Amino acid sequence: MAPIALTLYSRPGCHLCEAMKEIVYPLARELNCVLAEVDISGDPALEARYGTEIPVLLVNDRKAFKYRLTERELRRRLRAEENRR
Repeated sequence: MAPIALTLYSRPGCHLCEAMKEIVYPLARELNCVLAEVDISGDPALEARYGTEIPVLLVNDRKAFKYRLTERELRRRLRAEENRR
């Protein structure tokens, strides 16, 4: 079974992005998720899509969180994703 894919859309200098990374990165390592971080700055299409919502976390290409999350919420979402398979 393929690992869960996490995609974090963010930009440099974003304090909410940094707070989300502090939760997502360790949990992704612990649970063997594949994590990609995408810097939206400089990409007009991504700025238009996510510019007012960052940080945005996708779980297996579906928007799961924006702005803030807790470790508990993320664990619950990842457990639900495992059960979906």
